[in-house]
Amino acid sequence: MTTRTASPAGRSEAGVPPLLGYLGAIIFVGGSTALGLLIVPRWGNGPVDLVYLPAVLGAAVFFGLRPALLAAVASTLAYNYLFTAPYHTLIIHSAADIVTVAVLFVVAVVTSHLAGSLRDQARLAAAHAGRNATIAGFARRLLSSSSEEEIGQVAVRELSRLFACNAVLAIGRDAPRVVASAPAAVALAPSDLAAAALTLNTGEPAGRGVRRVNLADWQFHPVASNEDVTATAGLARDDGMAPVADDQLPLLGNLLDQVALALERARLEREAREFVAMREHDRIRAALLSSIGEDIKPRLTAISVAARALRRAGSIDKAQVAVIADEAAKLDRYVDNLLDLSPGSEQEPIEVGPLTIDLHRRSVQRDGSEVHLPPKEYAVLAELAKQAGRVLTHAQLLRAVWGPAQADQIDYLRVAIRALRQKLERDPAKPELIVNEPAVGYRLMAP
Repeated sequence: MTTRTASPAGRSEAGVPPLLGYLGAIIFVGGSTALGLLIVPRWGNGPVDLVYLPAVLGAAVFFGLRPALLAAVASTLAYNYLFTAPYHTLIIHSAADIVTVAVLFVVAVVTSHLAGSLRDQARLAAAHAGRNATIAGFARRLLSSSSEEEIGQVAVRELSRLFACNAVLAIGRDAPRVVASAPAAVALAPSDLAAAALTLNTGEPAGRGVRRVNLADWQFHPVASNEDVTATAGLARDDGMAPVADDQLPLLGNLLDQVALALERARLEREAREFVAMREHDRIRAALLSSIGEDIKPRLTAISVAARALRRAGSIDKAQVAVIADEAAKLDRYVDNLLDLSPGSEQEPIEVGPLTIDLHRRSVQRDGSEVHLPPKEYAVLAELAKQAGRVLTHAQLLRAVWGPAQADQIDYLRVAIRALRQKLERDPAKPELIVNEPAVGYRLMAP
Protein backbone atom coordinates (compact mmCIF):
# COMPACT_ATOMS: atom_id res chain seq x y z
CA MET A 1 0.00 0.00 0.00
CA THR A 2 1.13 3.54 -0.65
CA THR A 3 0.51 6.45 1.63
CA ARG A 4 0.22 9.42 -0.67
CA THR A 5 -0.96 12.53 1.10
CA ALA A 6 -1.51 14.77 -1.91
CA SER A 7 -4.76 14.46 -3.79
CA PRO A 8 -4.65 13.28 -7.41
CA ALA A 9 -4.82 15.98 -10.06
CA GLY A 10 -8.34 17.07 -10.93
CA ARG A 11 -9.83 16.09 -7.57
CA SER A 12 -10.84 18.03 -4.51
CA GLU A 13 -9.32 17.65 -1.04
CA ALA A 14 -11.90 14.97 -0.22
CA GLY A 15 -11.00 12.92 -3.30
CA VAL A 16 -14.02 13.84 -5.48
CA PRO A 17 -14.13 16.04 -8.63
CA PRO A 18 -14.34 19.75 -7.69
CA LEU A 19 -17.55 20.33 -9.67
CA LEU A 20 -19.25 17.45 -7.88
CA GLY A 21 -18.14 18.86 -4.52
CA TYR A 22 -19.58 22.31 -5.25
CA LEU A 23 -22.78 20.77 -6.60
CA GLY A 24 -23.09 18.65 -3.44
CA ALA A 25 -22.68 21.77 -1.28
CA ILE A 26 -25.49 23.54 -3.18
CA ILE A 27 -27.73 20.48 -2.79
CA PHE A 28 -27.10 20.48 0.98
CA VAL A 29 -28.03 24.17 1.16
CA GLY A 30 -31.13 23.50 -0.96
CA GLY A 31 -32.22 20.74 1.39
CA SER A 32 -31.74 23.02 4.41
CA THR A 33 -33.77 25.73 2.66
CA ALA A 34 -36.62 23.32 1.99
CA LEU A 35 -36.57 22.28 5.62
CA GLY A 36 -36.66 25.94 6.66
CA LEU A 37 -39.71 26.58 4.49
CA LEU A 38 -41.45 23.73 6.31
CA ILE A 39 -40.51 25.15 9.73
CA VAL A 40 -41.56 28.78 9.13
CA PRO A 41 -45.39 28.28 9.01
CA ARG A 42 -45.39 26.61 12.44
CA TRP A 43 -42.47 28.10 14.40
CA GLY A 44 -41.54 31.26 12.47
CA ASN A 45 -38.15 32.43 11.15
CA GLY A 46 -36.29 32.26 14.49
CA PRO A 47 -34.89 28.71 14.33
CA VAL A 48 -34.29 28.69 10.55
CA ASP A 49 -30.73 30.08 10.70
CA LEU A 50 -29.60 27.02 12.68
CA VAL A 51 -30.92 24.71 9.97
CA TYR A 52 -28.10 25.78 7.63
CA LEU A 53 -25.25 24.77 9.94
CA PRO A 54 -25.62 21.01 9.22
CA ALA A 55 -25.38 21.78 5.51
CA VAL A 56 -22.09 23.64 6.04
CA LEU A 57 -20.73 20.85 8.25
CA GLY A 58 -21.78 18.19 5.75
CA ALA A 59 -20.10 20.03 2.88
CA ALA A 60 -16.88 20.35 4.90
CA VAL A 61 -16.84 16.68 5.90
CA PHE A 62 -17.76 15.18 2.53
CA PHE A 63 -16.36 17.65 0.00
CA GLY A 64 -13.64 19.74 1.68
CA LEU A 65 -13.02 23.33 2.72
CA ARG A 66 -13.85 25.20 -0.50
CA PRO A 67 -17.27 23.59 -1.04
CA ALA A 68 -17.96 24.30 2.64
CA LEU A 69 -17.18 27.99 2.13
CA LEU A 70 -19.52 28.00 -0.86
CA ALA A 71 -22.17 26.42 1.34
CA ALA A 72 -21.61 29.16 3.96
CA VAL A 73 -22.11 31.94 1.38
CA ALA A 74 -25.10 30.21 -0.23
CA SER A 75 -26.71 29.62 3.18
CA THR A 76 -26.36 33.30 4.08
CA LEU A 77 -27.84 34.44 0.76
CA ALA A 78 -30.70 31.93 0.93
CA TYR A 79 -31.57 32.92 4.47
CA ASN A 80 -31.50 36.61 3.51
CA TYR A 81 -33.55 36.05 0.36
CA LEU A 82 -36.27 33.84 1.80
CA PHE A 83 -36.45 34.48 5.53
CA THR A 84 -35.70 38.18 6.15
CA ALA A 85 -37.97 41.10 5.24
CA PRO A 86 -38.44 42.32 2.60
CA TYR A 87 -38.75 38.77 1.30
CA HIS A 88 -37.40 37.58 -2.04
CA THR A 89 -34.79 40.34 -2.11
CA LEU A 90 -31.26 40.69 -0.81
CA ILE A 91 -32.17 43.90 0.96
CA ILE A 92 -32.46 43.89 4.77
CA HIS A 93 -34.43 46.57 6.63
CA SER A 94 -34.28 45.23 10.18
CA ALA A 95 -31.12 45.69 12.20
CA ALA A 96 -31.86 42.44 13.99
CA ASP A 97 -32.00 40.62 10.64
CA ILE A 98 -28.71 42.19 9.62
CA VAL A 99 -27.07 40.89 12.79
CA THR A 100 -28.65 37.45 12.28
CA VAL A 101 -27.39 37.21 8.71
CA ALA A 102 -23.91 38.41 9.70
CA VAL A 103 -23.72 35.98 12.61
CA LEU A 104 -24.95 33.16 10.37
CA PHE A 105 -22.23 33.92 7.84
CA VAL A 106 -19.47 34.13 10.47
CA VAL A 107 -20.61 30.96 12.24
CA ALA A 108 -20.88 29.12 8.92
CA VAL A 109 -17.37 30.17 7.84
CA VAL A 110 -15.81 29.30 11.21
CA THR A 111 -17.66 25.99 11.31
CA SER A 112 -16.53 25.12 7.79
CA HIS A 113 -12.91 25.86 8.74
CA LEU A 114 -13.11 23.75 11.88
CA ALA A 115 -14.77 20.83 10.13
CA GLY A 116 -12.31 21.03 7.24
CA SER A 117 -9.34 21.12 9.63
CA LEU A 118 -10.63 18.11 11.55
CA ARG A 119 -11.11 16.20 8.33
CA ASP A 120 -7.59 17.11 7.16
CA GLN A 121 -6.12 15.98 10.48
CA ALA A 122 -8.01 12.70 10.27
CA ARG A 123 -6.78 12.14 6.71
CA LEU A 124 -3.20 12.98 7.74
CA ALA A 125 -3.39 10.60 10.71
CA ALA A 126 -4.70 7.84 8.44
CA ALA A 127 -1.84 8.49 6.01
CA HIS A 128 0.74 8.29 8.81
CA ALA A 129 -0.82 5.10 10.16
CA GLY A 130 -0.73 3.57 6.70
CA ARG A 131 2.91 4.57 6.25
CA ASN A 132 3.85 3.13 9.64
CA ALA A 133 2.05 -0.11 8.82
CA THR A 134 3.91 -0.31 5.52
CA ILE A 135 7.27 0.23 7.21
CA ALA A 136 6.49 -2.31 9.96
CA GLY A 137 5.48 -4.98 7.42
CA PHE A 138 8.58 -4.26 5.35
CA ALA A 139 10.80 -4.56 8.44
CA ARG A 140 9.21 -7.91 9.38
CA ARG A 141 9.92 -9.32 5.94
CA LEU A 142 13.52 -8.10 6.08
CA LEU A 143 13.95 -9.62 9.54
CA SER A 144 13.20 -13.07 8.15
CA SER A 145 16.13 -12.72 5.70
CA SER A 146 19.54 -13.86 6.88
CA SER A 147 21.90 -13.10 3.99
CA GLU A 148 22.58 -9.96 1.97
CA GLU A 149 21.22 -11.64 -1.17
CA GLU A 150 17.93 -12.51 0.53
CA ILE A 151 17.64 -9.00 1.95
CA GLY A 152 18.21 -7.57 -1.52
CA GLN A 153 15.53 -9.77 -3.07
CA VAL A 154 12.97 -8.84 -0.39
CA ALA A 155 13.85 -5.15 -0.70
CA VAL A 156 13.53 -4.85 -4.48
CA ARG A 157 10.36 -6.94 -4.55
CA GLU A 158 8.65 -4.75 -1.94
CA LEU A 159 9.90 -1.48 -3.45
CA SER A 160 8.64 -2.56 -6.87
CA ARG A 161 5.23 -3.40 -5.41
CA LEU A 162 4.87 -0.30 -3.25
CA PHE A 163 5.88 2.23 -5.90
CA ALA A 164 4.62 0.33 -8.98
CA CYS A 165 7.98 0.46 -10.75
CA ASN A 166 11.10 -1.58 -11.51
CA ALA A 167 13.69 -1.80 -8.72
CA VAL A 168 17.32 -2.86 -8.30
CA LEU A 169 19.81 -2.97 -5.43
CA ALA A 170 23.46 -2.35 -6.32
CA ILE A 171 26.69 -2.41 -4.30
CA GLY A 172 30.34 -1.61 -5.06
CA ARG A 173 31.52 1.99 -5.21
CA ASP A 174 34.10 1.67 -7.97
CA ALA A 175 32.17 -0.76 -10.17
CA PRO A 176 28.52 -1.05 -9.07
CA ARG A 177 26.94 -4.45 -9.58
CA VAL A 178 23.31 -5.44 -9.25
CA VAL A 179 22.73 -7.96 -6.46
CA ALA A 180 18.93 -8.09 -6.74
CA SER A 181 16.33 -6.82 -9.18
CA ALA A 182 12.60 -6.86 -9.81
CA PRO A 183 11.86 -8.02 -12.45
CA ALA A 184 14.79 -10.43 -12.61
CA ALA A 185 17.76 -10.04 -14.98
CA VAL A 186 17.67 -6.26 -15.22
CA ALA A 187 20.64 -4.78 -17.12
CA LEU A 188 21.75 -1.22 -16.35
CA ALA A 189 23.03 1.07 -19.10
CA PRO A 190 26.40 2.82 -18.67
CA SER A 191 24.65 6.08 -17.73
CA ASP A 192 22.67 4.23 -15.06
CA LEU A 193 25.84 2.63 -13.68
CA ALA A 194 27.43 6.08 -13.56
CA ALA A 195 24.44 7.40 -11.58
CA ALA A 196 24.63 4.42 -9.21
CA ALA A 197 28.37 4.97 -8.67
CA LEU A 198 27.75 8.66 -7.97
CA THR A 199 25.15 7.81 -5.32
CA LEU A 200 27.40 5.18 -3.72
CA ASN A 201 30.31 7.62 -3.50
CA THR A 202 28.48 10.80 -2.50
CA GLY A 203 25.46 9.47 -0.59
CA GLU A 204 23.12 11.72 -2.62
CA PRO A 205 20.31 10.75 -5.04
CA ALA A 206 21.15 10.71 -8.74
CA GLY A 207 19.51 9.75 -12.02
CA ARG A 208 16.19 10.47 -13.71
CA GLY A 209 14.24 13.27 -12.10
CA VAL A 210 17.33 14.39 -10.17
CA ARG A 211 19.56 17.19 -11.37
CA ARG A 212 22.67 15.02 -11.13
CA VAL A 213 23.05 12.63 -14.11
CA ASN A 214 19.54 13.37 -15.31
CA LEU A 215 20.15 11.47 -18.56
CA ALA A 216 19.96 8.11 -16.78
CA ASP A 217 16.81 5.99 -17.03
CA TRP A 218 16.95 5.00 -13.35
CA GLN A 219 16.71 7.08 -10.20
CA PHE A 220 19.10 5.98 -7.45
CA HIS A 221 18.83 6.60 -3.70
CA PRO A 222 21.50 5.80 -1.06
CA VAL A 223 21.13 2.97 1.45
CA ALA A 224 23.21 4.30 4.33
CA SER A 225 23.90 3.27 7.92
CA ASN A 226 25.75 5.69 10.21
CA GLU A 227 26.58 7.88 7.17
CA ASP A 228 28.28 4.90 5.50
CA VAL A 229 26.67 4.15 2.13
CA THR A 230 26.51 0.36 1.84
CA ALA A 231 24.26 0.07 -1.23
CA THR A 232 22.00 2.03 -3.56
CA ALA A 233 18.40 1.36 -4.56
CA GLY A 234 17.44 2.14 -8.14
CA LEU A 235 13.86 2.77 -9.28
CA ALA A 236 12.49 3.23 -12.80
CA ARG A 237 9.12 3.29 -14.55
CA ASP A 238 8.42 1.78 -17.95
CA ASP A 239 6.77 5.01 -19.14
CA GLY A 240 9.89 7.07 -18.36
CA MET A 241 8.22 9.19 -15.67
CA ALA A 242 9.87 9.91 -12.31
CA PRO A 243 9.38 6.76 -10.21
CA VAL A 244 8.83 8.48 -6.85
CA ALA A 245 6.59 11.48 -6.22
CA ASP A 246 7.73 14.19 -3.82
CA ASP A 247 5.13 13.18 -1.23
CA GLN A 248 6.43 9.59 -1.33
CA LEU A 249 10.07 10.48 -0.59
CA PRO A 250 9.67 10.27 3.24
CA LEU A 251 8.21 6.76 2.90
CA LEU A 252 11.03 5.71 0.57
CA GLY A 253 13.61 7.11 2.99
CA ASN A 254 12.14 5.14 5.90
CA LEU A 255 12.07 1.92 3.86
CA LEU A 256 15.69 2.35 2.77
CA ASP A 257 16.67 2.93 6.42
CA GLN A 258 15.15 -0.48 7.19
CA VAL A 259 17.17 -2.02 4.34
CA ALA A 260 20.35 -0.41 5.71
CA LEU A 261 19.69 -1.84 9.18
CA ALA A 262 19.05 -5.29 7.73
CA LEU A 263 22.28 -5.18 5.71
CA GLU A 264 24.22 -4.06 8.79
CA ARG A 265 22.70 -6.90 10.81
CA ALA A 266 23.64 -9.40 8.11
CA ARG A 267 27.21 -8.06 8.05
CA LEU A 268 27.59 -8.37 11.82
CA GLU A 269 26.17 -11.89 11.80
CA ARG A 270 28.57 -12.87 9.01
CA GLU A 271 31.51 -11.46 10.98
CA ALA A 272 30.32 -13.35 14.06
CA ARG A 273 30.20 -16.61 12.07
CA GLU A 274 33.65 -15.93 10.67
CA PHE A 275 34.90 -15.24 14.17
CA VAL A 276 33.49 -18.54 15.44
CA ALA A 277 35.15 -20.38 12.56
CA MET A 278 38.44 -18.56 13.21
CA ARG A 279 38.28 -19.35 16.90
CA GLU A 280 37.63 -23.03 16.17
CA HIS A 281 40.55 -22.99 13.76
CA ASP A 282 42.77 -21.45 16.44
CA ARG A 283 41.58 -24.02 18.97
CA ILE A 284 42.44 -26.91 16.66
CA ARG A 285 45.80 -25.36 15.83
CA ALA A 286 46.59 -24.88 19.50
CA ALA A 287 45.64 -28.51 20.18
CA LEU A 288 47.86 -29.75 17.35
CA LEU A 289 50.79 -27.62 18.50
CA SER A 290 50.31 -28.84 22.04
CA SER A 291 50.31 -32.41 20.78
CA ILE A 292 53.51 -31.75 18.89
CA GLY A 293 55.14 -30.30 21.99
CA GLU A 294 54.04 -33.16 24.22
CA ASP A 295 54.45 -36.14 21.87
CA ILE A 296 57.08 -35.36 19.27
CA LYS A 297 59.59 -33.18 21.08
CA PRO A 298 60.41 -35.79 23.80
CA ARG A 299 61.05 -38.38 21.08
CA LEU A 300 63.37 -36.03 19.22
CA THR A 301 65.21 -35.43 22.46
CA ALA A 302 65.52 -39.21 22.94
CA ILE A 303 66.92 -39.60 19.41
CA SER A 304 69.52 -36.88 20.07
CA VAL A 305 70.54 -38.53 23.34
CA ALA A 306 70.85 -41.93 21.64
CA ALA A 307 72.93 -40.46 18.82
CA ARG A 308 75.34 -38.91 21.30
CA ALA A 309 75.61 -42.24 23.14
CA LEU A 310 76.39 -44.08 19.90
CA ARG A 311 78.99 -41.50 19.00
CA ARG A 312 80.72 -41.99 22.34
CA ALA A 313 80.55 -45.78 22.04
CA GLY A 314 82.25 -45.69 18.64
CA SER A 315 80.69 -49.02 17.62
CA ILE A 316 79.12 -47.70 14.36
CA ASP A 317 80.02 -45.25 11.64
CA LYS A 318 80.42 -41.83 13.29
CA ALA A 319 79.49 -40.04 10.08
CA GLN A 320 76.07 -41.69 10.02
CA VAL A 321 75.60 -40.94 13.72
CA ALA A 322 76.49 -37.29 13.05
CA VAL A 323 73.88 -37.13 10.26
CA ILE A 324 71.22 -38.57 12.58
CA ALA A 325 72.12 -36.13 15.36
CA ASP A 326 72.14 -33.18 12.93
CA GLU A 327 68.72 -34.03 11.47
CA ALA A 328 67.27 -34.55 14.95
CA ALA A 329 68.56 -31.11 15.98
CA LYS A 330 66.96 -29.54 12.88
CA LEU A 331 63.64 -31.21 13.61
CA ASP A 332 63.88 -30.00 17.21
CA ARG A 333 64.35 -26.41 16.01
CA TYR A 334 61.39 -26.77 13.62
CA VAL A 335 59.21 -27.96 16.48
CA ASP A 336 60.35 -25.02 18.62
CA ASN A 337 59.44 -22.64 15.80
CA LEU A 338 56.00 -24.23 15.50
CA LEU A 339 55.43 -23.91 19.23
CA ASP A 340 56.32 -20.24 18.98
CA LEU A 341 53.31 -19.85 16.62
CA SER A 342 50.91 -20.99 19.35
CA PRO A 343 48.58 -18.20 20.48
CA GLY A 344 50.37 -16.55 23.37
CA SER A 345 48.22 -13.47 23.81
CA GLU A 346 46.53 -15.08 26.78
CA GLN A 347 49.89 -15.00 28.60
CA GLU A 348 50.15 -11.21 28.28
CA PRO A 349 47.77 -8.80 30.08
CA ILE A 350 45.19 -7.13 27.86
CA GLU A 351 44.81 -3.39 28.35
CA VAL A 352 41.55 -1.75 27.28
CA GLY A 353 41.25 1.85 28.39
CA PRO A 354 41.53 1.90 32.20
CA LEU A 355 41.23 -1.92 32.38
CA THR A 356 44.05 -4.44 32.67
CA ILE A 357 42.86 -8.02 32.15
CA ASP A 358 45.34 -10.79 32.94
CA LEU A 359 43.79 -14.01 31.66
CA HIS A 360 46.80 -16.06 32.77
CA ARG A 361 46.51 -14.97 36.42
CA ARG A 362 42.72 -14.47 36.28
CA SER A 363 42.92 -10.89 37.58
CA VAL A 364 41.21 -7.65 36.53
CA GLN A 365 42.38 -4.17 37.46
CA ARG A 366 40.77 -0.79 36.84
CA ASP A 367 43.07 2.23 37.04
CA GLY A 368 45.56 0.01 38.89
CA SER A 369 43.06 -1.18 41.54
CA GLU A 370 42.02 -4.83 41.75
CA VAL A 371 38.38 -5.50 40.79
CA HIS A 372 36.77 -8.61 42.26
CA LEU A 373 34.48 -10.42 39.82
CA PRO A 374 32.34 -13.51 40.49
CA PRO A 375 33.14 -16.53 38.28
CA LYS A 376 30.36 -15.95 35.73
CA GLU A 377 31.11 -12.26 35.32
CA TYR A 378 34.83 -12.98 34.95
CA ALA A 379 34.09 -15.73 32.40
CA VAL A 380 32.00 -13.32 30.29
CA LEU A 381 34.72 -10.65 30.44
CA ALA A 382 37.39 -13.24 29.59
CA GLU A 383 35.48 -14.37 26.50
CA LEU A 384 35.13 -10.75 25.34
CA ALA A 385 38.79 -10.02 26.10
CA LYS A 386 40.06 -13.01 24.12
CA GLN A 387 38.55 -11.45 20.99
CA ALA A 388 38.63 -7.76 21.91
CA GLY A 389 37.24 -5.56 19.17
CA ARG A 390 35.06 -8.33 17.73
CA VAL A 391 31.35 -8.88 18.21
CA LEU A 392 30.41 -12.02 20.15
CA THR A 393 26.81 -13.15 19.72
CA HIS A 394 24.49 -13.75 22.65
CA ALA A 395 24.36 -17.49 21.93
CA GLN A 396 28.13 -17.74 21.68
CA LEU A 397 28.70 -16.07 25.06
CA LEU A 398 25.96 -18.13 26.71
CA ARG A 399 27.36 -21.42 25.38
CA ALA A 400 30.90 -20.54 26.44
CA VAL A 401 30.00 -19.40 29.98
CA TRP A 402 26.77 -21.21 30.95
CA GLY A 403 26.92 -24.18 28.58
CA PRO A 404 24.91 -25.24 25.48
CA ALA A 405 21.75 -25.94 27.51
CA GLN A 406 21.47 -22.22 28.41
CA ALA A 407 22.13 -20.82 24.93
CA ASP A 408 18.69 -19.14 24.84
CA GLN A 409 18.77 -17.55 28.33
CA ILE A 410 19.70 -14.03 27.22
CA ASP A 411 18.58 -12.61 30.57
CA TYR A 412 21.51 -14.39 32.26
CA LEU A 413 23.91 -12.57 29.96
CA ARG A 414 22.21 -9.19 30.37
CA VAL A 415 22.46 -9.43 34.15
CA ALA A 416 26.18 -10.25 33.94
CA ILE A 417 26.86 -7.43 31.45
CA ARG A 418 24.96 -4.95 33.65
CA ALA A 419 27.05 -5.98 36.68
CA LEU A 420 30.30 -5.70 34.69
CA ARG A 421 29.40 -2.21 33.53
CA GLN A 422 28.62 -1.15 37.09
CA LYS A 423 32.08 -2.27 38.19
CA LEU A 424 34.21 -1.37 35.18
CA GLU A 425 32.64 1.57 33.29
CA ARG A 426 33.19 5.18 34.29
CA ASP A 427 29.52 5.87 33.48
CA PRO A 428 27.47 2.63 33.35
CA ALA A 429 24.61 4.53 31.64
CA LYS A 430 26.96 5.41 28.76
CA PRO A 431 29.21 2.36 28.35
CA GLU A 432 32.49 2.88 26.51
CA LEU A 433 34.23 -0.46 27.18
CA ILE A 434 31.53 -3.13 26.75
CA VAL A 435 29.43 -2.03 23.79
CA ASN A 436 26.07 -3.49 22.78
CA GLU A 437 25.45 -4.48 19.17
CA PRO A 438 21.62 -4.42 18.95
CA ALA A 439 20.02 -7.81 18.31
CA VAL A 440 23.46 -9.44 17.82
CA GLY A 441 25.66 -9.45 20.93
CA TYR A 442 28.40 -7.55 22.76
CA ARG A 443 31.91 -6.32 22.01
CA LEU A 444 34.83 -5.32 24.22
CA MET A 445 36.52 -2.29 22.66
CA ALA A 446 39.81 -3.08 21.00
CA PRO A 447 43.01 -2.45 23.01
